[in-house]
Amino acid sequence: VVDGLFKILTVICCTQVLLESDTSTLWRNKGDNATVECSHTKGGSYVYMYWYRQLPGETIKLIVSTTAGNDDHDFGKFSKEKFSATKPDAESGTFTVENLEPGDQGLYFCAVSEHSDTDALGR
Repeated sequence: VVDGLFKILTVICCTQVLLESDTSTLWRNKGDNATVECSHTKGGSYVYMYWYRQLPGETIKLIVSTTAGNDDHDFGKFSKEKFSATKPDAESGTFTVENLEPGDQGLYFCAVSEHSDTDALGR
């Protein structure tokens, strides 16, 4: 469960990858895929989920934004071959880093935001 709308995933890679979240630790080998789950109890109006990455010495970058019930996620400049995400409902989602390599070492986390009726008014 996300505490304060954030869930942290740390990826450390050399020959193995260590995934840490607030609830578990998971090791993966180079070349494997790594998936982390994010969930919250803020309510069904929090339909937007964002996955971020911070590589060592770099600023935080948004990898993908997802919306509940929509499979067309916005990866911006990031590769859909390297990253994937699911958002089956408002309260949960997953994020996967494919084919892990040393350059994937960094801090990964999710955040959620609430849908607002004012979003539709501005369109």
